[in-house]
Amino acid sequence: MAKLEFNNESTYKKFLEGGKEAEFDRLFDKAVEEVKKGFGKKYPMYIGGSEVFAQEQLEERSPINKDIVIGYFQKGLRSHAREAINAAKNAFRDWAALDYRKRVEIFKKAAEIFSAEKFTVAAILSYENGKSRYESIGEVDEAIDFLNYYANEMQNNKGYLRKTVIRQSSARVNSGFQGAPGSEEKITIYMKPYGVFGVIAPFNFPISISVGMSTGALITGNTVVFKPSSTDNMSMLTGLKIYEIFTRAGVPKGVFNYVTGPGSEVGDEIVTSDSVSGIVFTGSKSTGLEMVAKTYSSGKQKVFIVEMGGKNPTIVSKYADIADAVDGIVSAAFGFAGQKCSALSRVYVNESIKEKFISALMEKTRTLKIGNPLEKENYVGPLISESAYRRYVEYVEKGKAAGNLIYGGKRADVGLNGFYVEPTILEIKHENEIMHKELFVPILAIDYYKDFDDALYKANDVEYGLTAGLYSKNKKEIGKFIDSIEAGVVYVNRRISATTGAIVGAHTFVGWKGSGLTGKGTGSRNYLQQFLREQSVAVVK
Repeated sequence: MAKLEFNNESTYKKFLEGGKEAEFDRLFDKAVEEVKKGFGKKYPMYIGGSEVFAQEQLEERSPINKDIVIGYFQKGLRSHAREAINAAKNAFRDWAALDYRKRVEIFKKAAEIFSAEKFTVAAILSYENGKSRYESIGEVDEAIDFLNYYANEMQNNKGYLRKTVIRQSSARVNSGFQGAPGSEEKITIYMKPYGVFGVIAPFNFPISISVGMSTGALITGNTVVFKPSSTDNMSMLTGLKIYEIFTRAGVPKGVFNYVTGPGSEVGDEIVTSDSVSGIVFTGSKSTGLEMVAKTYSSGKQKVFIVEMGGKNPTIVSKYADIADAVDGIVSAAFGFAGQKCSALSRVYVNESIKEKFISALMEKTRTLKIGNPLEKENYVGPLISESAYRRYVEYVEKGKAAGNLIYGGKRADVGLNGFYVEPTILEIKHENEIMHKELFVPILAIDYYKDFDDALYKANDVEYGLTAGLYSKNKKEIGKFIDSIEAGVVYVNRRISATTGAIVGAHTFVGWKGSGLTGKGTGSRNYLQQFLREQSVAVVK
């Protein structure tokens, strides 16, 4: 095979650049009408390629309007998780032995199917977690990008196999020792899959992150037990679409198993099972570290590839273009109602531009329309659940008590049975809990600084290290920021978004400190090797 080139999907950009925005909207609106006709059905789990039903079911409702029942899914138990693990274990040997080029073909095919059905998948996604059409299409594009990028990486690296030779020496010794002369050795360095991976997915990117994690495990020869978010924040129908598309693309029975159910049952069984070799997870730091601790404290050993959220800062210098800074900050803080691990939640502003910045920030935030995200004019959709709403109320009240509420802070009445809230801006000191705790709601906290070094200290003074932004035209400040910021994904003077929107193949998405474990990022050249273990094989003639 020739070396594969990678190109991002970029659906909306292509429609917009082609003067076809109306066609984009028509296709999305048509998909919305079609997918809602199928809501309310009962769906099975899929284990070893077969439909499996549990005694109890989970009812999934749309956060857009809680009156909409998306579907009824199975409340899987530990026994179902064990069954899925056994199916994946039994399928592992044949899947691992399959030529990597065959696996590349399968996932290229999956990318083609996602691309052909992107508006349908995006419409389901919007109903399921409340994203706008632009966010949803962007997420489906990212899933397609992961499929194509990882397929290219497997092919371009020839399955990560390397060969070398130690030449025969003319000298001989009676007994061997380190570095002794000997016969010719032909050495092959293999990168081999571990076995069964548990893929535990989040609600907020149930297509792109789920596809990215699953593809990473599968294309390298591992088998998977996949658990979508199945309790408070449900995203089970998009998970089922992934299973269906992978199956249609040619993933064999038992290689990818779809199991729904609570984390206390299904998730815990996956984490504690001796037959599961690795866990790939995106979610909270507390859950991620709890899984690691439970595994290693019991004497077990697994591979953990986890991304655990962030508390992402942006610094606005006195040398900033304020208009660019405000655009990027509002997008990063309030897009998808702040429910992204990369969302901006704290800003440090130079005191000399305080009034000008706050005025521009409030003016921009006022333009954001809150409401049904299926309607194109609305930017801020619903919170995913009542628990998220309660968290929003709690920290708005704490912010008002400890600082100054300068915008928002209330529930928004949009005429729908959902948890819609106003984007909220607080002035609060860096030492406050709100500046340090990941909230996953649209609350932006602002503090001020005199000295740039103080701003850098505050930006780094949290347990997380996922994304970070800077707005400054001063080269010295930019250089110091890049040298000193403790985050894996860093943006400088990015108007489109201060901290969100990493592009597969361009930005590595990786967490430092409490935001990750391996220091290797998704959508990068280093990602797939985490799912493989090295083996050196030397053969003497």
